[in-house]
Amino acid sequence: MIMNRAQAPAMKRSAPEPVRCRIVLTGGPGGGKTTAADLFRREIGERVVIVPEAATILFQGGFPRSGEPLARRCAQTAIYHVQRHLEDVQAALFPGRTLLCDRGTIDGAVYWPGLPHDYFRAVNTTLDQELARYDAVIFFETAAYGGISIEGGNPIRNESLAEAVCIDGKLRAIWSKHPRFILVPHNASFFKKISFGLAALEGIVAQINGGHHALPRRRNRAK
Repeated sequence: MIMNRAQAPAMKRSAPEPVRCRIVLTGGPGGGKTTAADLFRREIGERVVIVPEAATILFQGGFPRSGEPLARRCAQTAIYHVQRHLEDVQAALFPGRTLLCDRGTIDGAVYWPGLPHDYFRAVNTTLDQELARYDAVIFFETAAYGGISIEGGNPIRNESLAEAVCIDGKLRAIWSKHPRFILVPHNASFFKKISFGLAALEGIVAQINGGHHALPRRRNRAK
């Protein structure tokens, strides 16, 4: 096919491909992140691909769950590698789409029976390397802060309200080191909480793709 000069510039001006981005939805138990991920996917459609929570896949599949230190270390090591591979597989299968990760590789540092740096050393990585895997973090604060039941029908959830609050605080302390950390605090209205989270997600994706720069690169709170 021969192309004249008038046609050539038009091809060069074609719209750029969307930038692939990887966003973590995390937070303490009972924060609503899994529900939010499904709603985000329905709202935004095929532009979004969900990366399911590795811990749920493993424990529901029969992986032993125990409070014994060695068993906890084995479980978190397995979760870390499954999480990484799930993310990489989805990225390979759906290039150019936004990955919404139901938890990320850093979460295991909080469940590890020891200090966070022991966890990162055990899986041969660093906190900075894992933070760099993700373009943004949306943190859903646990409903336990409001004294609301966090059971939610999840058979692998066994934390008390006090434990959920403690885990939430530890997760926030470590994930908040990410330059694009968005806090979605507990709200008595789950609808308002999810609405704020969806707006944050849309703002992040637009910012990464050069749509606008209204979203700050540090944490925000819902009003």
